[in-house]
Amino acid sequence: MERVVGTVVRGLRGPIINQGDNIEDIVVNTVLHAAKVEGFSIENRDIVTVTESVVARAQGNYATIDDIASDIQAKFGEEAVGVIFPILSRNRFANCLRGIARGAKHVVLMLSYPSDEVGNHLVDIDELDAKGINPWTDVLSEADFRKHFGYIKHPFTGVDYIEYYKSLIEAEGVTCEVIFSNNPKTILEYTKHVLTCDIHSRFRTKRILTNHGAKRVYGLDDILTASIHGSGFNEAYGLLGSNKATEESVKLFPNNCQPIVDGIQAKIKEATGKTVEVMIYGDGAFKDPVGKIWELADPVVSPAYTAGLDGTPNEVKLKYLADNNFSHLRGEELKQAISGYIQNKNEDLVGAMEAQGTTPRRLTDLIGSLSDLTSGSGDKGTPMIYIQGYFDNYTK
Repeated sequence: MERVVGTVVRGLRGPIINQGDNIEDIVVNTVLHAAKVEGFSIENRDIVTVTESVVARAQGNYATIDDIASDIQAKFGEEAVGVIFPILSRNRFANCLRGIARGAKHVVLMLSYPSDEVGNHLVDIDELDAKGINPWTDVLSEADFRKHFGYIKHPFTGVDYIEYYKSLIEAEGVTCEVIFSNNPKTILEYTKHVLTCDIHSRFRTKRILTNHGAKRVYGLDDILTASIHGSGFNEAYGLLGSNKATEESVKLFPNNCQPIVDGIQAKIKEATGKTVEVMIYGDGAFKDPVGKIWELADPVVSPAYTAGLDGTPNEVKLKYLADNNFSHLRGEELKQAISGYIQNKNEDLVGAMEAQGTTPRRLTDLIGSLSDLTSGSGDKGTPMIYIQGYFDNYTK
């Protein structure tokens, strides 16, 4: 029978996962049960993805604001702390900021503008043009910002993040000065002790600060890399990828995930005889064209995945072949010619004209984005995704 469906993506509903649950067994049982109930077969190179949130919950990878404060105090002591380039997010950063302030004596909060690194805007860039302000060179005080732009609430959250972040710091009994700059070196005019809170540009920011006279430079990825008073931790990413859990705690990015994906793969192999690929995913890597928000607030899309998900797609563009190589053919002849080309394509198509326009991204980023869009961030209740046919092509 002719196959008429390509990639199929299913969100799988499983139990509510709590600390101490065996995440490997839950995922395997959920997949096997879904296959039985829905009547699909498990095949080699199918993909199972699991959201990082339920993995961290099962691990019990939580920390309190006091734990964050203890690490900040140990690293910065009595010095004024420059907290630079945080993203504008109540979920991602508010509790982290409370912990930072609780462990400090004075905070200089330096915000990038017109937006943070993932696209949350403080002010529209057109407003900067209207006021003659150059965000690459101009440093603004809080008074300067208010004079030019007034009090602006984020269109999605209704929050004035300048006022909100400053109030969180001052609520901890800490003095705070707010400035606006996109140059990391600006903070060194206020303090030589810096906590850089950017995500994807953090290594460059640390290097610039260190090379220009900073005395202590840490990133969020350096905070809670080890347990504080029995807290959770993440040795690779620290506070990066954390989310608000309760008013006094955060859930950290899951730790030591490779054994989990390998274990799930092995158990499904044992149960079915099939080798599926497995990955843990967080934020997808895509940008909202209307809200201008880049989704990736986690340090990586996938903290762990099985070996078969390494690399990038090696695909040709069907429409290129139809319009160029086989433009003289139609119907069944065209189908057979394209199928033959695909079956005999080179193993490495980098730079080939036939591959232009295909997506030059890592498989884990593509599959993570697909998974994130399927599971959503709300109440769908499908923290596991089952993907079939992803590695198939026109000839299969």
